[in-house]
Amino acid sequence: MSDITFYTNPMSRGRIARWMLEETGAPYRTEVLDYGPAMKTPEYRALNPMGKVPTIVHGELVVTECAAICAYLADAFPGAGLAPEPGSDARGAYYRWLFFAAGPVEAAVTAAAFGFDTQDDQAYGRAGWGNLEAVTDTLAGLLSDGRPYLLGEAFSAVDVYLGSQIAWGRQFGTLPNREGFGPYLARIMAREAAVRSQEKDKALMPQQDEDQPSAS
Repeated sequence: MSDITFYTNPMSRGRIARWMLEETGAPYRTEVLDYGPAMKTPEYRALNPMGKVPTIVHGELVVTECAAICAYLADAFPGAGLAPEPGSDARGAYYRWLFFAAGPVEAAVTAAAFGFDTQDDQAYGRAGWGNLEAVTDTLAGLLSDGRPYLLGEAFSAVDVYLGSQIAWGRQFGTLPNREGFGPYLARIMAREAAVRSQEKDKALMPQQDEDQPSAS
């Protein structure tokens, strides 16, 4: 039996965590939670007080938040080679872009979707994420040298987490397009683990809702 339990919904950011699990090759058990009361039970909120997905339970350890799940799994299963060596220059870049994705990218996309304007200089300075244009240009600059992956030559958990955000942003029109996004996304989404994870989540999707994004 697997000692990882994965709580998710196929219409959620749980898709990112599943991809990461598939990249590690570790066995896991999936628990699908419907939106509404199933995510708000006392039992589930004891694991995730926010009442949201994804959550993983590895042995007795509980990890929530996609960036944390990706970083944790990369360290828990080092044989998968999904994180640079601790103390290396690449490890610093790894942390930088994981947290850039969890902070400015997530906030900028959400703010723009809700119509919160940070285009003027004062708002740009006060908002930790700047604005959507600056975030998008930063991502484009990261890929401007033609590197195959976000950290360079090696695929990592950053590509799972930040790459998923770029992919969703392009799919649903919440992130402007930039040169380099297309080839990069084609490369990472063709990975065997990415394809497997998409197929598993697609099999769980209500057919009529298959193209609808969700926020949890």
